[in-house]
Amino acid sequence: MYSGYGEYRDSGVEWLGNVPSEWEVRRLGSMFRQVIEEGDSELPILSVSIHHGVSDREFDEEELDRKVSRSEDRSKYRSVQTGDLVYNMMRAWQGGFGAVSVDGMVSPAYVVARPIGEFSTPYVESLLRTPQAIEQMRRYSQGVTDFRLRLYWDEFKAIRVPLPPLDEQKAISSFLDVETSKIDALVSEQRRLIELLKEKRLAIISHAVTKGLNSNAPMKPSGIQWLGDVPQHWAIAKFGRIAFMQEGPGLRKWQFTDDGTLVICVTNITENGIDFSSFKKFISTEEYEAKYQHFTVERGDILLSSSGNSWGKVAVYDDDERVLLNTSTIRINALQNGDATRDFLQIALQSIAIREQLGVAMTGSCQPNFGPTHLNTVVIALPPPDEQAEIVKYLEERLEKFSQLQAEAERAIELLQERRTALISAAVTGKIDVRDFVSEEAAA
Repeated sequence: MYSGYGEYRDSGVEWLGNVPSEWEVRRLGSMFRQVIEEGDSELPILSVSIHHGVSDREFDEEELDRKVSRSEDRSKYRSVQTGDLVYNMMRAWQGGFGAVSVDGMVSPAYVVARPIGEFSTPYVESLLRTPQAIEQMRRYSQGVTDFRLRLYWDEFKAIRVPLPPLDEQKAISSFLDVETSKIDALVSEQRRLIELLKEKRLAIISHAVTKGLNSNAPMKPSGIQWLGDVPQHWAIAKFGRIAFMQEGPGLRKWQFTDDGTLVICVTNITENGIDFSSFKKFISTEEYEAKYQHFTVERGDILLSSSGNSWGKVAVYDDDERVLLNTSTIRINALQNGDATRDFLQIALQSIAIREQLGVAMTGSCQPNFGPTHLNTVVIALPPPDEQAEIVKYLEERLEKFSQLQAEAERAIELLQERRTALISAAVTGKIDVRDFVSEEAAA
């Protein structure tokens, strides 16, 4: 729906290709100068997050002193002004940079680049957030591995970028503000839909595992606030009486290796099962065999995350590869001679009743957590085994529909974000001409 410019020329920069004939190609060092000015403790500390740019964080006096004291020298904090571009040396190539919209100060981990001459810093920020520019920052960074890459000023200033006339930069930024806000609104709608699906899913699970499927069944008080009344013929049991539980050992950072025996971590436990695609840790097989074989996860074990913001996630391990429990992961299985089935336990662990009990039992303020000791005391409503199977079958059928709807919403978000990225990239590199579009928007 967008046309290109009338005439293009070779930019001389491989990642840019052709650019509109009237556009310049400039080195960032000709557009910015590095500044190192002592920070003012009266100003807010600014944080730079990946993909979200710079934000203003207000601290009370005690928190500000604690934040600044990490460097043990206030002079190391750098002053920034509205319009500056700041980037994290270790995370710039991941998107850790942004244009500053308020005076403040940043930590020594950031480079502060102040504009030279007239141009739009928001336009440059949009340009630098394109996948092509991010790749250039990664290539210019120094270090042996991605984890240790650093983008120093001398390398940053050598990157070459396209620069249209100032009025056109502003027009492109205005266009992107309008169009990306539309896309962002659609993404927000899909995310809200996902949250509603999760809420509905949780409600269905919670009702089934505490009230059963027969709405006419006689009820009795459970004696537990979060359970309420339960079917009269159901048992009330503590979790420790019906399930085997084991928490992972306290592995230390220095024990992790590049290969060996795979370690399952909190991050690997997801709503969609066990996922090692984006995060893997290992310890040496020799150490595993010498010290940790009794922490091996077996096929069919329920895994429960027990720490941090993702506590309470539940998944079943369904592979034969040898994996080891880590800290903050608990493996659970139904006792062989107990009254509970594994499938029912997996479902029940996701219910409001059990989550509320664990939430109260958790310890730790900065990093809340719970362990088997806390889980032992959790009270569960337990139907007869045949009824457990009926509830599991019913929920599997109902929840599959929710999973499909959630997958569709997640795919829609993915497509919208791809569209957003492609639109920004095309506009800031001159592949599409948005000047007339902007004037039409303004006229409307």
